[in-house]
Amino acid sequence: DTPKKDANIITYGIDVAKWQGVIDWKKVKEEGITYAMIRVGFRTLDTGIIVEDPYGEYNIQQALKNGIKVGIYFFSTAINKEEAIEEAKWVAKFIGPYSITYPVAYNCEGFTDPNNRQYGMTKEERTDLAISFLDYIDKKDYTPMFYASKNELEGDAQWNTNTLSKKYKIWVAQYINTIGEDMKSSYSGEHHMWQYTSKGVVSGISGPVDLNLAYFEYEADAKPKDDKATEEVVADPTALINFKEVSETVTAKAETNLRSFPSSKDPDTIVAVLKYKDTAERIGVGDNGWSKLKYNGEILYAVTSYLTTDLDYQEKQEKQEKHENQVPSIDNPEAGITFTQVNENVTAKEVTNLRIVPSTEIDDTVSEVLYNGDIAIRTGIGDNGWSRVEYKGKTLYGVTSYMIVVEQN
Repeated sequence: DTPKKDANIITYGIDVAKWQGVIDWKKVKEEGITYAMIRVGFRTLDTGIIVEDPYGEYNIQQALKNGIKVGIYFFSTAINKEEAIEEAKWVAKFIGPYSITYPVAYNCEGFTDPNNRQYGMTKEERTDLAISFLDYIDKKDYTPMFYASKNELEGDAQWNTNTLSKKYKIWVAQYINTIGEDMKSSYSGEHHMWQYTSKGVVSGISGPVDLNLAYFEYEADAKPKDDKATEEVVADPTALINFKEVSETVTAKAETNLRSFPSSKDPDTIVAVLKYKDTAERIGVGDNGWSKLKYNGEILYAVTSYLTTDLDYQEKQEKQEKHENQVPSIDNPEAGITFTQVNENVTAKEVTNLRIVPSTEIDDTVSEVLYNGDIAIRTGIGDNGWSRVEYKGKTLYGVTSYMIVVEQN
C-alpha cells in the first residue's frame, strides 16, 4: 500500500531486536503501538558472517498476529558491494512470506571502532554500499529506508546524506530529554521516521525499548512477496544466554529444582526436583549461573552452584567436615591434620621446641629442643603449619617455618 503522508500524520512505533527478549505482542498492541521495526539479522563485526536474529521471525509472526504492522531492519558490516547485495538478498528471502508494510531499513554503526571490519572505509565507500543494499530492496518492491544518527547525517559528517535522502526515506536517531505531544527532532534535514529515545517503557517488553514516530501511515497491509507456507515459530527463552557446551553427568549437592526456564522468579517453571544421587546429563554451562540439563527426555535448567559432577559428594563432604572438626590430642596427635609425606634432614633455623602434639594449645607437651646444627628426620609436612620429625628415637612435631632442610653428606 502506498504510504499516506501529510503534516498531521504521526504513527507511533517501536524497534526491537533480541535484546528485548521474548515479547508479549498482545500487550504491545494494547499500548497503542501501530508498527514495529524488527531486526531480522546482522553481519558480525569481526568475522563478517550473516546471523539471523534469534527472535526475528518470532517477532514478525507475533506482531502481525496481533495486528501490528511490520517494518524491517538489518545491521550491516559489509565491506564491498557483493556483501551488501548478499545482505539484501538474505533479507528479501527471509521476509518474503510475510506482510511487510513499513520500510526495510539499512543500519550501519560502529565503523569508527578499530576492531570493526569497516574501520578505515570512507563515507563515500560506505554510502555506496548502503545504496547497493537499498536499491536491491527497492527492486523487490519494498520501501527502502536509511537509518543513522543525527550527528552522522548532519553536514555529511559520516554519510553522503544529500545523496541518500534524495533516493530513500530517512530514519534519524536523535534522543531528547523531555517527551511530550509537541516534541520535534532538532535534525534539520528531511526525515520520515524519528527514533527519539532508547529508554521507552512498553507493556509486554521487559526492559527499555526504542520508541519512534513515523510521519506517514499505511491504510492497508502489504501482501507477502512469497506465497511459501511458514510454520509458527516458538521463541527460545534462552537465546540471550551463552552456554558453554559440555557433556557430563551431574547430581544435586542436596536437592535442587529443575525448571523449564533458567530463572527462579516464576514458581510455575518448576518441572522436577533433582535429589542427591539422582543424575542428569549436563549439556551446557551458562554465563548467567544456570546449567542446561537433559532429564527424563526434557531440556531443563538448574542453578550451576547447586550441582556437582562428584557423585559421592556428600560422603566426601562429611568425611572432610569430620576431619576438620577433629582436634589434635596426646592420644591422637594428628587428628584433623593432613600430612604430606617427605623424607629429609632438617635442623632449626635457630632453636625450636619439638612437641609430642603439633599444637601449642596443650600444656607440657615439649619433649625436646632442636638447636641449629642438630639433625632431625622430617617425615611429614602438615597442612596446619607443623612438621612431623623423628628425633632421638621419638616421633615429635615442630613448627615448619622454624626449620630448614640440610643437605645429607
